[in-house]
Amino acid sequence: MNRWIAFIAVRYVSRGRRNSPSPILSVFGIATGVLALTIIIAVMNGFQMGFIESILEISSCHLRLEGLKTNDDPDIDSRLRSLPEIISVLPFEEINVLLRGNQLNPRGALIRGVPVNALEIDPGLAGKLTIEEGAFDLYEPNSIVLGSELAKLLHIHPGDIINLLSITGGIRIDEEGERSLFTVTGVFRSGFYEYDLGWGFVNIETAAELSRAAAPVLGIKLKNRWQDHRAIEEIKKILPSSAAEGSQISIRSWRDYNRAFFGALRTEKLVMFILVGLIFIVVGLNIFQAQRRIVLERREEIGLLRALGASDTAVRLIFVLDGLIIGLVGACIGIVPGLLIAFHITTFFSIMETVVNLIISGINSLSLLLGGSAGAGEFSMFSPHVFYIKEIPSRVIPHEAVLIFLFGFFSALIAAWFASGKVSGTKPAEVLRYE
Repeated sequence: MNRWIAFIAVRYVSRGRRNSPSPILSVFGIATGVLALTIIIAVMNGFQMGFIESILEISSCHLRLEGLKTNDDPDIDSRLRSLPEIISVLPFEEINVLLRGNQLNPRGALIRGVPVNALEIDPGLAGKLTIEEGAFDLYEPNSIVLGSELAKLLHIHPGDIINLLSITGGIRIDEEGERSLFTVTGVFRSGFYEYDLGWGFVNIETAAELSRAAAPVLGIKLKNRWQDHRAIEEIKKILPSSAAEGSQISIRSWRDYNRAFFGALRTEKLVMFILVGLIFIVVGLNIFQAQRRIVLERREEIGLLRALGASDTAVRLIFVLDGLIIGLVGACIGIVPGLLIAFHITTFFSIMETVVNLIISGINSLSLLLGGSAGAGEFSMFSPHVFYIKEIPSRVIPHEAVLIFLFGFFSALIAAWFASGKVSGTKPAEVLRYE
């Protein structure tokens, strides 16, 4: 590229149009779009990935091996763990129950029976469960660990006794069900409201007695959940021949669970991406109009350059470089603070809340001095009393950050390319004839 092209392009960007700061506004528009989209998508990723990981780590697992009786292959757990794709294998059983605590009205819940050392076997489960009271202790046959919201509704704390009525398994209509007394040993919080409100854990042997299931389900966690199809093929190879021939054996992937929910999250993210991405379309149209005006205003300079021997492509490249510079500078200015805020989103919102509360405090103090009454109370962006979160999650996915950067960059570049098409219609002889 000739140096004079870059020199003139930089001069046009730095000086802009006559009496108009349009290049600065264009850079600011690109930066604003990149900044906003980076933060919004990071926060949305934080919420969505938190939901997805809670479902996969606590509920559905990556793979479920169902219908395989322990007697068919006592060593199946150890052989599954020996596969390189697998992190953990956790046997469990689920039963639907009614729980009655220190209140008269019973509450429905799903109780999962797991081994007493479940948190050691499954690190993913341990990472998602925060024990708020007591401990995850299932060594006693009639011990139970409840979700925090469920314990709150039942007015239960560790050490209290609850009544459990099993409504799962081989009970007849004329039976009242299996009624038992359980001791609450701990209260957990997962951060996912549905589990905290309706889940509990008991010893797997106790669950087997209540459910009367033929065989427990094996919950399998993978190193990479996207390699589930490959893992299924490897698991089928190590199944005993007698079990492999049975029709009751099934291996189900996480893709089969909550398909509608995961699809809704994906659609929500795509729609948000498109809506916020409209900023780039608006800024691109602004750059397009600005570049067209620049071409018209600098017809004399274009005619002079053409008369000096510059080709249409060279002159057009000047204005394309203008868009390149605007897009590159704007995207860089937007992506850097965007990533900085996304990685420290909790601190950012804390600062915003502090500033807003200082303003509110000042307004209230002024109102009291003038003989009025205090107005608004303390402001909270995401109050725990309204939102079921303790802190704002944020997750930056590298390829999405690169995509946002490229959107901002190419929106300016493409707009400048189309706007510079007028250059080819400029004829030096006609322009210079009237000068």
